[in-house]
Amino acid sequence: MNVMTKLPEDVLKKYQQAGRIARDVRESMKRTICEGIQVIDICEKAEGLIRQGGGQPAFPCNVSVNEVAAHYTSPPEDQQQIPAKGLVKIDLGVSIDGYIADTAVTVPLNLEHDGLVGTAEAALEKAVEVLRPGLFTSRFGSMIERVVKTRGYKPISNLTGHLIQRYALHAGKSLPNVFHLSTSRVSLGEVYGVEPFVTLPDAAGRVRNSSEAYIFRFVKRKSLKGTYAKPLLDYIEKHHITLPFAKRWLTGCVPPNYFETAFSELLSSKSVMAYPVFVEASGRPVAQAEHTVLIVEDGCQVLT
Repeated sequence: MNVMTKLPEDVLKKYQQAGRIARDVRESMKRTICEGIQVIDICEKAEGLIRQGGGQPAFPCNVSVNEVAAHYTSPPEDQQQIPAKGLVKIDLGVSIDGYIADTAVTVPLNLEHDGLVGTAEAALEKAVEVLRPGLFTSRFGSMIERVVKTRGYKPISNLTGHLIQRYALHAGKSLPNVFHLSTSRVSLGEVYGVEPFVTLPDAAGRVRNSSEAYIFRFVKRKSLKGTYAKPLLDYIEKHHITLPFAKRWLTGCVPPNYFETAFSELLSSKSVMAYPVFVEASGRPVAQAEHTVLIVEDGCQVLT
């Protein structure tokens, strides 16, 4: 057991390995983003680099552009391209034996967005500075909100950072980006994805669910009627456990002509859930910055 972190040494090493891979892939992807590149190529390159580095994608690479805040990944045969002057958020995760590192960066293709991106990064720097055992999450949110508003921007109020546990990307406890009433505290040995989301001062400052969903997660086994629904669910449970996945990752699991019918049954039976794409409610652009951190005795250790 590592005294500084309360984590077993083997677990700490897996988090650190996941963090190194995630950091390297994030930095590589920053250099990849340009006008006209296909989103599916970005997703598949990031996921491929994670595998080449010795990890597994903890969730499908998110490529969220302009007012899309989170949860866009390419469906099979996606034709979407990065637009001119786009504000591009790359959010990726690495799993080592279920221990997850989650990181994100925003790449502006328009100089007008530099202040927005800089504010998300400044809020993340503040988070790393203040996180420590015993900190109230309400106090944390207040400090992040102050950084964002002092710079003339607005935090997204209904997107938060999140506690990470083995095979659980969102493990129940949240780190808000605005003040809220809570008695919850940060504890020694916890791992968090810390991710300020920032928008323009005239925006709604919250996200809404869109009608699109391209990221999914296994929930539980249910009684299924279709011939191919059960083998498809078996594959998902075996290969993805409780971590999010994309339809792109299921190619060849069942005959192509029967895939959509089988997958629809998994959704309707609630064996599998969908994550809707999040869009800023007033259609304004959103920037994001994220690290995964480990809470240690004297503060936090950035893993990514």
